[in-house]
Amino acid sequence: MKRVTGIGGIFFKAKDAPALRAWYQRHLGIDVQVWGGTAFSWSDENGQACGGTTVWSIGSAETDHFSPSQAPFMINYRVDDLHALLAALREEGCEVLDKVDDSEYGKFGWVIDPEGNKIELWQPPAGQ
Repeated sequence: MKRVTGIGGIFFKAKDAPALRAWYQRHLGIDVQVWGGTAFSWSDENGQACGGTTVWSIGSAETDHFSPSQAPFMINYRVDDLHALLAALREEGCEVLDKVDDSEYGKFGWVIDPEGNKIELWQPPAGQ
């Protein structure tokens, strides 16, 4: 079974999210959207789109989306079979959160690493 197949997103908190988003937009040219981030499209060595995206997003320092982690960031990893991976992680003694979300954006599950960081696992919808 494949485990992680890529990075689906990088999410982090900021004391002043609008100002930090503006800084990244102005100085690094990141096309920050109204929702607080952007989706970088994957491309091959010739610059041709090859079917995936990586989300980058800055949220408020007040968000509890990363709970129970106290870290100011969360990394989202792409996986092929979320339920199989979560079962394997449980069998290996990892701290897997009970909640699994299934939406139009795919399936999401979470595991806590040994240092208390919440990690998001994402199985994209079919065809992505």
